Amino acid sequence: MSRYGFADVGTVLRIRDYRNFLLSRIFATLATQMQALVVSWQIYQMTKDPLALGLIGLVEAVVFIAFATPAGHFADRHEKRGIIFTTQGLLLACAAAFIGLTRWSGLSVYWLYAVVAFTGFARSYMWPASFAYSELTVPRAIYGRAASLNATGWEVASIFGPAMGGFIYAWRGPVAAYGTVFMLMALSLFFTLRMGIKPPAAAVVPTENQDIWAGFRFVFSNPAMLGAISLDMFAVLFGGVYAILPIFADLLGVGAKGLGWLRAAPSMGAILMAGYQAWSPPYKEAGKTLLIAVALFGIFTIAFAFSTTFWMSLVLLALCGMADNISVVIRASIMQAFTSDAMRGRVSSVNGIFIGSSNEIGAFESGLAAKLMGTVPSVLFGGVMTLITVGLVAWKAPMLRRLKSLHKPG
Repeated sequence: MSRYGFADVGTVLRIRDYRNFLLSRIFATLATQMQALVVSWQIYQMTKDPLALGLIGLVEAVVFIAFATPAGHFADRHEKRGIIFTTQGLLLACAAAFIGLTRWSGLSVYWLYAVVAFTGFARSYMWPASFAYSELTVPRAIYGRAASLNATGWEVASIFGPAMGGFIYAWRGPVAAYGTVFMLMALSLFFTLRMGIKPPAAAVVPTENQDIWAGFRFVFSNPAMLGAISLDMFAVLFGGVYAILPIFADLLGVGAKGLGWLRAAPSMGAILMAGYQAWSPPYKEAGKTLLIAVALFGIFTIAFAFSTTFWMSLVLLALCGMADNISVVIRASIMQAFTSDAMRGRVSSVNGIFIGSSNEIGAFESGLAAKLMGTVPSVLFGGVMTLITVGLVAWKAPMLRRLKSLHKPG
């Protein structure tokens, strides 16, 4: 067996706590991805307004970012499995709330936004605890393999979650779809209970452990890490189109089921790339590879703006997913390698703020731009801005551009 391949992946999967963590994460992602699709289609059917779709991301992002810093500090000081279990319980309650609200004949869209805000609160605490749990479970030597498996599991769930959500919504309606979300989150809780306890890192400097802003200082003092997460934030902030996919599903005449496939397409491409990365050697030019991948993401986004057929749209979204997965794995490996155990929660929260800004606030930007510019021009604008972002980061972050290894600056 070669040094890179099945041997390393098998080593990761033989770790019982990591295996249960991965299963818990897959079922939780299935639930959240399905829920995101159902909420977006339900709100779009109620309003037919692009801005209403963007507000879903904004509401969740504002709450997530507001609590992310104290959540990371909390994760570093407390047992990790308990935090994950509690937050998944809150997400289970959110699924139940969506069921109850949807059955209410006087439903207002603002109640749906309120539950979305509560999911942002739960995610703000689950994110750093999950990141820290995974890294405390896997030996440092095989971080890259664990990052690829994490990405693969997330992408598998991101394929089936939206596809299932669109199918069940079209077949039985939103109540049945939310009911499926509830059952999937319950399965996630089951596997979380099977995970081992992960208390705070033993070797912690007391003053560092009490400093809530240490994560920000740590990230901003590391040029490679700051460059990587800034690149992802601004690229997805402008280039992401997922929030307005209900509009494209409507324009293409494919309905809820077609929307499910459109939402799943990026993950289909991403899982192919994640599988390739799981079995192949690490990148020799990690920084340059990251920049090229994000540039390709922008190019495929521009091409998607001009697509007029359902199948071509699926292919281009899949290519976006392949490019995005490369950046996800490289960025995660950089964070894993540079971050100490005592800082993982706070550094993950900073990363979560950047990712939350790009994904959720990016969703608001997409909705607002679509309302002001029109759907196609807004996507074209986002792709061009992504390419400009790559150029600026390559210029302003030479440490990232010169990064040769995923473990140390080149």
